[in-house]
Order: sequence, then C-alpha cells, then structure tokens
Amino acid sequence: MTAQISQAQPGDLEQLAELLDTLFSQETEFAPARETQLTALRSIISAPRIGEITVAKMNGRCVGMVLILYTISTALGARVALLEDMIVAEDCRGEGSGRQLITTAMERARRSGCRRVSLLTDADNMSAQRFYRSRGFSHSSMAVMRLFFANDDE
Repeated sequence: MTAQISQAQPGDLEQLAELLDTLFSQETEFAPARETQLTALRSIISAPRIGEITVAKMNGRCVGMVLILYTISTALGARVALLEDMIVAEDCRGEGSGRQLITTAMERARRSGCRRVSLLTDADNMSAQRFYRSRGFSHSSMAVMRLFFANDDE
C-alpha cells in the first residue's frame, strides 16, 4: 500500500511524538521526552518559517515523518535546511514510505529556495547512511561538534 504524504497537522502531534519515541530510543545521543518533543513539534507546525514536518500516513495512521528546519548560509548567501528526525515505523519499513518522505521533503526544500540540505545520523547506522546516499547525499569533510546548555528550569 502506498502511503499518503502530506504536511503535518496539529491533530498528528501524538502520533508524531510516538514516532520520535522510537527514533530517540535508537539514537545514542538522545532519549525520548514526550512533552519536550510535543513542544518542539507544535512550534514547527505553528511557524512554517522555522520548518516543515512531512508525514506519511496509511489508513489515517502516521507511519513516518521527516523534518526540514530552515536557516541561512553565509557561505552560500542563501537559505539552507537541516533534515532531522527521519523515521518510518518498523512495521512499515521497506514499502517505500521513506523514499516518498525524503523525495517530498527535498522538493519542498528546493521550492523554498534552499541551496543545501544537511543531516546528521549516528556514525554506526550504516543502513541510514546507505539510504541517504541512495537519495543523493554524500559525506562531508566537516566534523560535527556540539555544546549543550543546561535548561534554566533544572
């Protein structure tokens, strides 16, 4: 069955948070935090200038998602995007939903004027890396570095 691809709506939030629970349970640097993820998802849905959430649905169920977050590159002098939180439900993998999601998200990024899309994936997640390479992505010589700030509420 082919998934229906669309932009996320507020009514999708709980299902999207469930998908993020699965994703963050697999990633080495992150952990599920339902309320935190719901807050972020609401922020993106309510402000399209920040980004877009593309969803794959089958029979009304969100079975996949991908986020595109927008910024500006001074090197390119243009809008660029960060691809985040690409996930397809385990019981729906291998059916083409991932390809549909990323194709749609890349087309939306291109139409919005993006000149580059970057993404992060776990270094040991070879299947994800193969998938992204098959969609035209390539490794960068840039190294990822991060600095986390403590939450002032903690």
